[in-house]
Amino acid sequence: MESKMMYHAGHLPCPVNLEISHHPLSMRRVVNVVIAMERIKNSVAQSLLSPDFRDENLLSNLLESMIEERFVSEVFAAQPKFTRVGEHYCSVTDNQKRNLVLVQESLKLHAVMLQGGSERRQVQLNLSTYRPPVPSAEERPVALGIRDTDYYLSCHKEGTEPSLHLETVADKGVLQNITSGSEMTRFIFYKHDTGLNLSSLRSARFPEWYISTAEMDHQPIQMRAQATSYSTFSFQRQN
Repeated sequence: MESKMMYHAGHLPCPVNLEISHHPLSMRRVVNVVIAMERIKNSVAQSLLSPDFRDENLLSNLLESMIEERFVSEVFAAQPKFTRVGEHYCSVTDNQKRNLVLVQESLKLHAVMLQGGSERRQVQLNLSTYRPPVPSAEERPVALGIRDTDYYLSCHKEGTEPSLHLETVADKGVLQNITSGSEMTRFIFYKHDTGLNLSSLRSARFPEWYISTAEMDHQPIQMRAQATSYSTFSFQRQN
């Protein structure tokens, strides 16, 4: 079935009737044609008064407007994003079997060797997994929040080097889709599995920097400029 659209470009020095025939005509194409005609009306109306202005000039202006509109739309739609696809709770230990605990006074996570009866101090992480802009079989982007809180780990610069922080994220919806290269990538880390239940975590914003624990007990976890044995963690999935 043939679809037709008639558009009359008002306020032009001479009437211009445009008839489109397509099988079928999509609403997006209709909008593009109308936008193109409006641009012609606003930008080349005076040119139509010239005796040298011919049909091919009108067609050229029409095509240029439609191509520009399509290019802008496609560039906007093609912005790569990290898209959250799932989440689960997990506990984490470092290569020394130390647990992570939250120190409220400094708002830092510390690696601590907990004694019997103090296991309740360890934090569990809310691990969100993401579909990356570029698929990778070796790494999976994740965001790391502290269970039952609004705190999320982030990596950004304070001074000359990247550092690890706990940030409050009251609206979890802002983490659903994160545009690659934006400020929000500070919440994204690449989880690379290096063995049975062993993984490293490197910053998506600063790809050479890894989450690491310190050699001494009761020290905050931090970012290091290269992967070491202290950049290896064991994740145990929880209910």
